[in-house]
Amino acid sequence: MKTRPLRGLLAVLLVATAALRAAPEALFDGKTLTGWDGDPKWWRVQDGCLTGGSLTEKVPRNFFLTHARSFQNFELRLRLKLTGVPDTGMINSGVQIRSLRVPNNTEMCGYQVDAGDGWWGKLYDESRRNKVIANPVDGAAAATVTPGAWIDYRIRAEGARIRSWINGVAALDYTETEPNIAQDGRIGIQIHSGGIALVEVRAVLI
Repeated sequence: MKTRPLRGLLAVLLVATAALRAAPEALFDGKTLTGWDGDPKWWRVQDGCLTGGSLTEKVPRNFFLTHARSFQNFELRLRLKLTGVPDTGMINSGVQIRSLRVPNNTEMCGYQVDAGDGWWGKLYDESRRNKVIANPVDGAAAATVTPGAWIDYRIRAEGARIRSWINGVAALDYTETEPNIAQDGRIGIQIHSGGIALVEVRAVLI
């Protein structure tokens, strides 16, 4: 009886199962920007949060805070709060995944899981296809958002498939069909240009 191939397959399955059950890793220590990179005028740690933008002046262009490591398949969880001064411009943010910084620019290139009124649950392709490439599966997730309140964002990337949940409600389910789109890259947080706005992020786990 040949058992070695079966044992080898079992070992592979056990390793894969262990990886999926690995304890979440914190990407933010709650005190410093260790492991993160961004323009210090627009990004800082404030009240235990990764904080971007301003409530006293308009954000002149998009600015991103990026994590130093690259990630491929993962589940990312974080808490996010978006506030701003109405009628001053766009109050918007988003979570970049599988992205890269654009050389000699403040922009990032890659998937953005959007955040903001009218944008919750959408998937935007930042500085690449420059358009919304997926809309929410329905409006239920966005309906859970209270303006100016903390929300729980869960983002899962598995191969070509990207999903998200807002406050536990399914928001996005997108499968990439273009073969040349990268399936790894950096995670980042955006503060959008044009408004007097502030984004705060905490409890960042992967």
